[in-house]
Amino acid sequence: MLKLLFLGDIVGEPGRKAVIETVPRWRDERGIDFVVVNGENSANGRGITPKICTDLLRAKVAVITSGDHIWDQKEIVPHLDMEPRLLRPINYPPATPGRGSIVLDTPKGKVAVINVQGRTFMQPPLENPFLAMQAEVERLRQETRVIFVDMHAETTSEKIAMGRFLDGRVSALVGTHTHTQTADDQIFPGGTAFLCDAGMCGPVVSCLGREVEPIIQRFLTGRPIQYPVAGGPVKLHGALIEIDENTGRALKIERVAEMFHPQHG
Repeated sequence: MLKLLFLGDIVGEPGRKAVIETVPRWRDERGIDFVVVNGENSANGRGITPKICTDLLRAKVAVITSGDHIWDQKEIVPHLDMEPRLLRPINYPPATPGRGSIVLDTPKGKVAVINVQGRTFMQPPLENPFLAMQAEVERLRQETRVIFVDMHAETTSEKIAMGRFLDGRVSALVGTHTHTQTADDQIFPGGTAFLCDAGMCGPVVSCLGREVEPIIQRFLTGRPIQYPVAGGPVKLHGALIEIDENTGRALKIERVAEMFHPQHG
């Protein structure tokens, strides 16, 4: 059995500090074999930098996924071609920098990770994610049956449809983007674990990881305004999935929703 931990959107410095400190400890304490995190909001709430990418990988994160904010920090663009463990959505046009999937060797066999972006209410609208996933999953299954998918999308319907579409062909599909954890963790009939949204790793007293008052003012006035990353206590959200490494079928999925407690000394 392979135990995979996925953590949802990391928001700014508070979120990434919590992830960097927590992941190595959880791996040891909970016997976690493989860790995937969504890092697209880890640089001050927008995008990711090469340094943050390196810091996360050094903290025993195996793969970093992303989404529509992957391009927000310009220095990440050349880094995408140099660091294959940092993914951008697979349904960008073929000449786009970076890659949308990876296969890594582990002591329990090969593990594939795919990052895909939905189209409903998402900008920019990318290539059809269903067609992109159909082709990529078929290709990866020639190499491994253990396939994890981060679907970065706005609507529940699109993420559920993709989960049903891939049931029996991937080990797990977990959604990101809304920063709000859903309560629909389940294993579909074909053996695919599913959670519509993992939630975020970020400040608790916030609006999706940002300071509350500026968001309220935006709704009150309709005027553009900056949304600083909030401070205070941080909570980690995600999913812990157990997978049969021989068949690729999920055996168990449970939501992760735990406060971050810094270790001192």
